[in-house]
Amino acid sequence: MRTERLELADQDLRDWEATVLDATPDGIVLNRSAFYPGGGGQPADQGTLLWQGVETRIAGVRKGDDLVLIPAEGDPLPAAGTVVRAALADERRSALMRTHSGLHVLCGVVFRDYGSLVTGGNMDVAATPGVVGTARMDFNLPEVPPGFKEAVEAACNAEIEADRRIDVRVLPRAEAFAIPDIIRTATNLVPDDVAEVRIVDIVGLDCQADGGTHVASTRQIGRVRVAKIESKGRGFRRVRLEVSD
Repeated sequence: MRTERLELADQDLRDWEATVLDATPDGIVLNRSAFYPGGGGQPADQGTLLWQGVETRIAGVRKGDDLVLIPAEGDPLPAAGTVVRAALADERRSALMRTHSGLHVLCGVVFRDYGSLVTGGNMDVAATPGVVGTARMDFNLPEVPPGFKEAVEAACNAEIEADRRIDVRVLPRAEAFAIPDIIRTATNLVPDDVAEVRIVDIVGLDCQADGGTHVASTRQIGRVRVAKIESKGRGFRRVRLEVSD
């Protein structure tokens, strides 16, 4: 990949300067980018490129051999070699960071208190006034104990209020997999050829391999509400979560 992935090291970066390597109606490739391409249930970023008094809206991102920014249909394209000012849609990215970190709190609480692993999940920004983001996480939980919904919500908000630090670091594969319970999913999703593993650690609660973007501490999440518990077949439960201020 020719694009330097800035967001992996600096999750608070919102605008930066870059040079266009390629540009077609199918996508734009920059030499440097903080646009998250999506993955692990987190949607891709959106934003803009500013160049020579012109704006190109970025509607999404695709990851392949290159990191490809998808321009809004009909928007002008900067030529290869053009220096652009790139900017993320800040409110969207911030909402997704808070929601993603909220899901990790949920994962940590359910693993700690019920021993259940994650079988799937996703998130998005919310359309409901007063709600920042919505998400769902699926667990291999055969039975739902009495009071599960209320207990999980209370425990998640207690961890948020505890203002736990959220650290991100990259470790050699062997060192990462030596950490107990580093994989919190029922299936190991880290490909065998990945030599270095990015770790997201909610210190004292949840430490796992993850490639997404997160806030710096649990208090920045805001508040979570367990909106619903659903059955997803024998032994599997879906927890729907809302994140708000």
